[in-house]
Amino acid sequence: MKTVNADPAELAKFSDLAHRWWDPESEFRPLHQINPLRLEWIDALVPLAGKRVLDIGCGGGILSDSMARKGAEVTGIDLSSKALRVAQLHALEASTPNVTYREISAEALAIDQPASFDVVTCMEMLEHVPDPSSVVKACSQLVKPGGWVFFSTINRNPKSFLFAIVGAEYVLQMLPKGTHEYAKLIRPSELAAHCRSADLDLSQTKGLEYNPLTRRYWLSQDTSVNYMFATRKT
Repeated sequence: MKTVNADPAELAKFSDLAHRWWDPESEFRPLHQINPLRLEWIDALVPLAGKRVLDIGCGGGILSDSMARKGAEVTGIDLSSKALRVAQLHALEASTPNVTYREISAEALAIDQPASFDVVTCMEMLEHVPDPSSVVKACSQLVKPGGWVFFSTINRNPKSFLFAIVGAEYVLQMLPKGTHEYAKLIRPSELAAHCRSADLDLSQTKGLEYNPLTRRYWLSQDTSVNYMFATRKT
């Protein structure tokens, strides 16, 4: 039997910070800042209103919550109990409609509910699991034929090491030290190969850039550090 595709150290790392998920000035500030950009990008490609959406690795629910507010019926899943409790509490306090949270892995849910979702999102998660290809395969199994799967992760190259790890964690201290491990970062060519193996066609690629002086993020075609994939199930 396959063990759960999760790193206990990674789960512990994010569990310890769970109570700070919804503080926009906390370690999760970058997620709060990029969320409107990725939300609008997803919604432009596949209008979320009325769609059944799964958010894998939802953490405290920043993206799940905003997709529900766009009119989607959202299920957020994660393996961090603490983060899920934070997400559920926020949904209650903010009266967010049509969002539920479950503590289950993508692989387990794929067995339970195959071809059940119009849209699957897996953002800022693949670089934290032992076997990214397993998650990509599960995403493909969970989405309906013709449905959309969105990924975001970090490239693996000297520039990304300098920007995403040295710059973000040590110089600017935007993220806690040790948030990302260089060896776990994923080149776009590697993620594209995982997608092809899982019958996901790459439809669009976007880069996400940051200016530390203006503290502003924007979408671009530069995928050398942070990047996103929009794929469709064949």
